Amino acid sequence: MSFRRFRILVLLGIFAGAVGLTWLEQTMVRAWRAPLDVTVIPINGDGSNEAAATIRALRASDFDDIGAFMQRETARYGVVQTRAMQVSLLPEIREKPPAPPRDGNVLKTVFWSLKLRWWVYRQSGQWLPQIGTIKLFVLYHAPQDGVALEHSLGLQKGLIGVVHAFASAGQARQNNIVIAHELLHTLGATDKYDAEGRPIYPQGYAEPDLPPGVPRRDAEIMAGRLLAPSGRAVMPPSLERCVIGAQTAYEINLDEGFRRRFASGG
Repeated sequence: MSFRRFRILVLLGIFAGAVGLTWLEQTMVRAWRAPLDVTVIPINGDGSNEAAATIRALRASDFDDIGAFMQRETARYGVVQTRAMQVSLLPEIREKPPAPPRDGNVLKTVFWSLKLRWWVYRQSGQWLPQIGTIKLFVLYHAPQDGVALEHSLGLQKGLIGVVHAFASAGQARQNNIVIAHELLHTLGATDKYDAEGRPIYPQGYAEPDLPPGVPRRDAEIMAGRLLAPSGRAVMPPSLERCVIGAQTAYEINLDEGFRRRFASGG
């Protein structure tokens, strides 16, 4: 066998292994037979004192409302467990994840995805990858008036979330909405808002049977906004005002409950 063919076989083997590992991970986490294993890794996103203080004060219990949200919503679709997820808070790391390309180039995006997964593997400090563990890297930033945070993201391949959050106690509950949103991306959920950030009707609405212009009390988590009486799309105050809609439930493989509740196609 020539060296060229040997190299091709090795590369094909690595590719097949990566595909198999991705399939195994998704099968594990989307089976809903055990609590989701979630780790939160904080990062000082802007080097500010506010972010440093927020990270020092963090406790795993600060993310309890995400667990309560997942418990409540998966139960609505027929998944009843003692706990829907378990969260581990890891120590702060200094290195930031590689930034995604800004021009949307497909090849650049693919390369960045691979680079991010390699970066995550290096941060783990382990020889073997953490199969089935959802890894959420939360970058904290000091709030600045009129300055929006960078876009957060969640990758199904690798079970990776990169979340940009405000270093403010007053923003903690809304930070958890963003974290929950990206967590669901790692399970296969898709965004349900348009280019202007408004919920897409009907799948982006908590009560899709109502007309689109009627104000809502709750928000579909993958839309991240609810329609206020003013007609504006606004972020809800907490996860207590968020739900997992029918399409999101289907996307994250809550199939049994989905079929039972929505078999009519409504």
